[in-house]
Amino acid sequence: MVDLAQAVGLLRAGELVAIPTETVYGLAADARSPQAVAKIFAAKGRPADHPLIVHVSDMAQLPSWAVQIPDSAYALASSFWPGPLTLILKRHPDVPDAVTGGQNTVGLRVPAHPLALTLLREFGSGIAAPSANKFGRISPTTAQHVRDEFGDSLPVLDGGACAVGIESTIVDLSRETPAILRPGQISRAAIAEVIGDIMKSGSMEQGTDPRVSGSLEAHYAPGTSLQLVTPADLAATVQHALARGLRVAVLARHTAPAGAPAAVWDCAPAAAPAYAHDLYASLRRLDALCCDLIVVEAPPPHAEWAGIADRLRRAAAGSGTILPSRFAANGR
Repeated sequence: MVDLAQAVGLLRAGELVAIPTETVYGLAADARSPQAVAKIFAAKGRPADHPLIVHVSDMAQLPSWAVQIPDSAYALASSFWPGPLTLILKRHPDVPDAVTGGQNTVGLRVPAHPLALTLLREFGSGIAAPSANKFGRISPTTAQHVRDEFGDSLPVLDGGACAVGIESTIVDLSRETPAILRPGQISRAAIAEVIGDIMKSGSMEQGTDPRVSGSLEAHYAPGTSLQLVTPADLAATVQHALARGLRVAVLARHTAPAGAPAAVWDCAPAAAPAYAHDLYASLRRLDALCCDLIVVEAPPPHAEWAGIADRLRRAAAGSGTILPSRFAANGR
């Protein structure tokens, strides 16, 4: 663990520090230093063409990182920053290729965490900070999650549990028609109230969207196989898996019914904000049990659940790749 002054010093020395934000803990480095940014990719095992989000201290920093900034960017920043909203803009020529994945765009946001904001102001520049976990795995929302992922080798600035719990909404403003490239807590409707019509994620012609963080089909994934099922199919899916002799863990929005099959049953909050806050911690807890299958009750098909549904769908797609260290840690 490090304090604020130590974290600033490490960043200025080109080193990595795990930092809290309101969404998830980030693996932070000086965004102006290609050498420091390269350490993020090495630590995470992240593909070099996968761009990073740059965290800045306030809206006034936008011209240092982006060009041809539309009025819509300032309108959204005024409405939602600090907060869980990332804006994709045309990059400034001085932004390192390592940050953008070689693209002509850059992702920017101002985090709504007091310790992160103080760190950014003390550091005096932008910080690249993808989630502080191995690439594709479950994001961390506590300092302990980061330690579980990297051990004691990575300095961690402990800011408590993350308030939001899932990554920021990403809005592309680099073209004529704005588009949501990743859903999050800030909804499409809330964004449209500020800037008017906005396309949903995936409505652009395939292959034309900028590459952005967390947009791969398989992401946020546990090592245990995860199956996402409808509420109507939940009980039957669990019963069938148990009948096959599988050890099953369940994440549902209600307690286990009377007479339910013998499975580990985790009751998640019924409201979307609380569910999102707990989601990654719940997945990490169930994954650590080393069951054969995690069965997750699909969330409701409502707008406020869009970010959660996105994370669960990608988690299911990427699940089931068991890391060797996971067996060793549990004696298997």
